[in-house]
Amino acid sequence: MDRIALLDLRLTARDNRLVQCIDDDFFIYDVTKKETSPDPFKINMYICCICLCGESRGKINLLSCNMGSNTMSINIPGQIVEQEFMSEDYHGICVLMSERFVSGLGLPYNIQTYMSLQGCPILQLTPEQVEAVLSYCTMVRRLFEVEHPNKTEIIKHLTCAFMYGMGYYFHQFVENKNLSKEEILMQKFSMEVGRYYKRERKVLFYADLLHLSAGYLSTIIKKYSGKSAAEWIDDFVILEAKALLRSTNMTIQQVSYELNFPSQSFFGKYFKRHTGMSPKEYKEK
Repeated sequence: MDRIALLDLRLTARDNRLVQCIDDDFFIYDVTKKETSPDPFKINMYICCICLCGESRGKINLLSCNMGSNTMSINIPGQIVEQEFMSEDYHGICVLMSERFVSGLGLPYNIQTYMSLQGCPILQLTPEQVEAVLSYCTMVRRLFEVEHPNKTEIIKHLTCAFMYGMGYYFHQFVENKNLSKEEILMQKFSMEVGRYYKRERKVLFYADLLHLSAGYLSTIIKKYSGKSAAEWIDDFVILEAKALLRSTNMTIQQVSYELNFPSQSFFGKYFKRHTGMSPKEYKEK
């Protein structure tokens, strides 16, 4: 599935005159409304997207995320993205980086930052920050226009400097964001469900991970989000199933196996109970 998703991103990028690309590791291209798809899809790369004008609304791992002019989103591999709305005047710039590319930059790991990325961060940029992002994009694009024996290494160094620079502002954003106890629990619960939903679908499992009773966890999640903990787990499973059915060439049997259902029949009944249609009907619609 990751390979197919990557090929789709490359085709989209080429249609938009991608100033491309370092193998399958690095892409930069413009995004407008015509490139969007309503189907959920699972990302297999790091994505940094800056919205220059217009508005975009959607969900990442079922959490609502809205972008307006001069905002930046950062997504990490494994997240499932749903695009719900994009204004006609939307224009953004997207940078895609593989896990191999990012790991080669030698950036420090920070668990608080990672959890915030899981929580669907949208960073409002100052005019100076917008200028810095555009300067980085311009320098990278100019490198693609010339022949240079060290092009890849230069782009890596530029990207590393950009990440360190923006990382400082992102760290401030995380530090200054005063989350309630309910919001913190929601983030932790969402992260754990994102890690284990393929094999664990009982609320008690996640309550034990968070050192809470199942009843207390369900009460807080329902109060904060309007959905029960069990509904969140089911929604994660269905979202993944939709992404696999529509974004890959996997068979229904293979999707059933990937999501750890005892049989294709059991998966089919589960999927229809939550969506109103069979996996075959959804895959072919």
